[in-house]
Amino acid sequence: MNSFALFRYPYEQQCTLVEQTDGAPLVVPSLAALSGHEGFVVVPFEVADQQPIVLIRPDRISVLGQNELRFVANRLPFCAKSPSVLGQNGNRFVAKRSDYAIDFANFHAQLKAGAFSKIVLARCADEDCNADITPVDMFEVACKSYPRLFIALVYTPQSGLWLTATPEVLLEGEGREWHTMALAGTMKLSEEQLAEDVPQVDWSIKNIEEQRIVATYIMETLEHFSSNINEEGPRTARAANLVHLRSDFTFTLEQNTRIGELLQALHPTPAVCGLPKRSAFEFILHNEHTPRRYYSGFMGPLFPQSGATHLYVSLRCMQIEGLHCRLYAGGGLLKGSTEEQEWQETEAKLETMRRCIATKKM
Repeated sequence: MNSFALFRYPYEQQCTLVEQTDGAPLVVPSLAALSGHEGFVVVPFEVADQQPIVLIRPDRISVLGQNELRFVANRLPFCAKSPSVLGQNGNRFVAKRSDYAIDFANFHAQLKAGAFSKIVLARCADEDCNADITPVDMFEVACKSYPRLFIALVYTPQSGLWLTATPEVLLEGEGREWHTMALAGTMKLSEEQLAEDVPQVDWSIKNIEEQRIVATYIMETLEHFSSNINEEGPRTARAANLVHLRSDFTFTLEQNTRIGELLQALHPTPAVCGLPKRSAFEFILHNEHTPRRYYSGFMGPLFPQSGATHLYVSLRCMQIEGLHCRLYAGGGLLKGSTEEQEWQETEAKLETMRRCIATKKM
């Protein structure tokens, strides 16, 4: 089956469809090896044989209005059919609060012992699809529900079929001008705040500290690649029914041939992993109840030589398998974190994808 990526940038009305019309997508051995390659890239949290870095070759690129999506669904794998006719892998996961409690206690003990200054704990939950809605319908619901987010529906044989709605840029730019962001800290908006375009939020010390950890890491990383860096923020940024603290970094790159090296240095950021980065990464791999796969990786168009690059961290995402969707969410833990507060934060984040699978096409 042919690989594809259907996506829409924040605040845009049109969508883009990138299709590889024959052959398997390119499997890239490492992020550093992405230098010199172009296409739509799909990257997991952990690069492994069962979840590789995949690059979709842009054999055909179509720009579509949202009312044109039904006309292309027929040529996309799985997307012209109801999920009820698709195969199922039989690995249904039942989320248990008790499992999360064990993970939280384990992760938080490491924070109190001083092993990490921050670490991210993720979880997943399986949900039944609405049998009347197809994956392209889910994509359309996400586009209409979340105009501020990057929305993508992506399929490759290696990754499977994923839908994401994410606010976080990992890296974007063209030529010498580039941009990334530090996005951390999370609060759920009240009903009154939802009516405000820029809601007023009183941020806790925990959220401010978490965001500063991420911003400091990104600045220190960029200093190895650029001598011209500008930081703005933090400011409150809205994403669906949540808000985050966001700092923006603009910088120049003299050599676009080092994009792969920069991506390897940035990913995974402390926003999805922790600090110290390598030890937090290894602890997550060995202690979270379920593998993250492509959740908290990144995806997007990678065209550093011939056009623009727009890579987004794969947050608020789910894998679609048969009638089931596996939803992922996580939250950054600090010494002052509490289990109930962190559980509720992941519940609020899971709601972003739950709305897509429970709602009929809008």
